[in-house]
Amino acid sequence: MTTRLVTGYPRLLARRIATELLADPEARVVLLVRARFLEEAQRWVAALGDRAARAEVLEGDVTAIDLGLAGREFLDLARRIDVVHHAAYSTSLEVDAKAITALNLQGTREVLELARAGLDQGNAPRVVAYSSVLALGGAEGLLREDDLDLGQRLRTPAEETMHGAERLLRRAMETLPVTVVRASMIVGDSQTGEIDLFDGPYLFIVLMLSSPVDMRLPLPAGGDLPLHVVPVDHVARAGVALGAMRDAVGRTVHIVDPMPPSTKHAFARIAEVAGRRVPRGMVPVNLTRALLNTPGLERLTRSPRAFVDRLATRAQYADDNARALLGTRGLECPPFEAYVGPLVAYVQRRLEARRQRAVEVEVDDPLA
Repeated sequence: MTTRLVTGYPRLLARRIATELLADPEARVVLLVRARFLEEAQRWVAALGDRAARAEVLEGDVTAIDLGLAGREFLDLARRIDVVHHAAYSTSLEVDAKAITALNLQGTREVLELARAGLDQGNAPRVVAYSSVLALGGAEGLLREDDLDLGQRLRTPAEETMHGAERLLRRAMETLPVTVVRASMIVGDSQTGEIDLFDGPYLFIVLMLSSPVDMRLPLPAGGDLPLHVVPVDHVARAGVALGAMRDAVGRTVHIVDPMPPSTKHAFARIAEVAGRRVPRGMVPVNLTRALLNTPGLERLTRSPRAFVDRLATRAQYADDNARALLGTRGLECPPFEAYVGPLVAYVQRRLEARRQRAVEVEVDDPLA
């Protein structure tokens, strides 16, 4: 029986990775969980049914020295872990620079220290590190999986720290079995639409569903630019598969849609699925930035310019490694058309639930 460590709980990606791992009856999973999420994680594991016996919740923190574990506990973990799925990272524009640096950079260092401690004891656990195309910053054109230092601008703390984390991982590849899973912008589950953070294109979906039907929306950029998104369940399946492949060691793998929709097409389809008017044209990117700063719209994000720049990229992402490693297993990113319906339906349900709660509060306690 193999034992895999998963970081990043309670994020949906970490939960999907753990669920995917536990589908193998010979796998045990250890979830590294911060103290404030401990009870929630224990309830989540208990709900797994028969698989719960193969899941362990371990209190710790990837941003702390030795993962927040006692010395003996840390060494014991390093000895018994076969694969680390490191999914504790953030690309959010809403996380401050200090917190995102601790999570993305210090978290990566501590996970690599765990792997080195295992190596020193005769056990070299695989490290599957989940990253983002944001590590490539503002680079444009055709970007390959081996690309990292291209002289590009790193425009936000998220880009700076994701880039820095990948540099740490590249150096570690010289002595440790490391695979980097570099995904494009992660959206909800392709079957259920579930997502845990309304970020990226979701901000425009929420605006679309919350605005008057006839309102002309500030949709991002020139409509011909690609919208690089990938469902969370595909990222989890791909990462788990790569963690079991010897040929994936020492590689960076792009988990992306090889045929991304244009921004215009994607938001037109979202509008159609939501039963809203299909926009007749796109608002230029500079005007979009200005509109997102206007009263009532600035609530979407504290960094509207960075948010729009993230969507309005002229980059294309080659996926040669992904095709070579995952293609033979039939693991391909589903097309946007196949999951746009569940994405929109999930947001609609969340917004309706929020409206219902607001009504209940008003009825039960008018002073609340």
